[in-house]
Amino acid sequence: MRFAAIGLDHRHIYHLVGGLIDAGAKCVGFDPTTSDPRVLAGFRERFPELAPAHRETLMADPSIDIICSAAIPSERAAIAVAAMRAGKDVMVDKPGITSFQQLEEVRRTVNDTGQIFSICFSERFIVPSTEVALRLIQDGMIGEVIQTVGLGPHRLNKAIRPAWFFDASQFGGILVDIASHQIDQFLTFTGSENAEIVSSGIGHFGTETAADFQDFGEVLLQSERASGYVRVDWFTPDGLPTWGDGRLTILGTRGTIELRKYVDIAGRSGTDHLFLADRHGTRHIDCSGEPLTYFRRFVADVRDRSETAMPQAHVFTVSRLALEAQSRARLISPGGDR
Repeated sequence: MRFAAIGLDHRHIYHLVGGLIDAGAKCVGFDPTTSDPRVLAGFRERFPELAPAHRETLMADPSIDIICSAAIPSERAAIAVAAMRAGKDVMVDKPGITSFQQLEEVRRTVNDTGQIFSICFSERFIVPSTEVALRLIQDGMIGEVIQTVGLGPHRLNKAIRPAWFFDASQFGGILVDIASHQIDQFLTFTGSENAEIVSSGIGHFGTETAADFQDFGEVLLQSERASGYVRVDWFTPDGLPTWGDGRLTILGTRGTIELRKYVDIAGRSGTDHLFLADRHGTRHIDCSGEPLTYFRRFVADVRDRSETAMPQAHVFTVSRLALEAQSRARLISPGGDR
């Protein structure tokens, strides 16, 4: 399996390339074009053996099976469409789609070509504790899941962000950009194929950025079988020893699971802490050694033309719901005039 990287604008490209290599695929080149030279420098440092090549050369190479991309978010769909039209399957960083027009174009291209369009929702696919949580749910440990609460705080790091990061027309808005993670998790952990946006809001509360930058967002969504709440923000305090205290609480009819994905502020070291409460009591599970499965399943899907990593319909449903939440969001921004 051969792949190439086009779109080195976000550091998540390191996960995409590294994950595919670990899954047995061979990276045969990358387009060095970038909006952030620091990302390119980090890429060269991590993958010094990889050779640069022009985007057109990589797209035209019939031996390349996969294109992966972490381009500027608003440009990812166009790269994906071009790659699929060239006979290649695609893996992009989230958000892979930033407008309804892009959603329809990507969906039409998938239907026309039969190629795979996958979005790497990293807050699930590169987090071992989510693998364990899903297995516990499938084993019936907490009964039927009836609600999820997903929190996605991030550290702003304004000084190292490129200009597009602060332009909603390029990153899609906070609910498209970040909340797609939590929408993906809601559908996955509740076993829902679809949902509706009940309400959503966006706001600007900080003083470090322009008043039109969305630094807070929330979504309430429901399916026929469950409800979910999402909160995302750019307010991780400097004292936290990681970029965000990402949490997921899963309520079942016979128990609960809480994931503290990146840090346990109570003092346990490391990442991927799972707390389970059921009829037998409470316990902490260290999930940090759990193998990740998304990348090897994706490579198998490319080989077998299957959908084991993520159903194609799921990708489009998550994207559509994120776009709907963003487009309907109410402004809840008392700090907007600062």
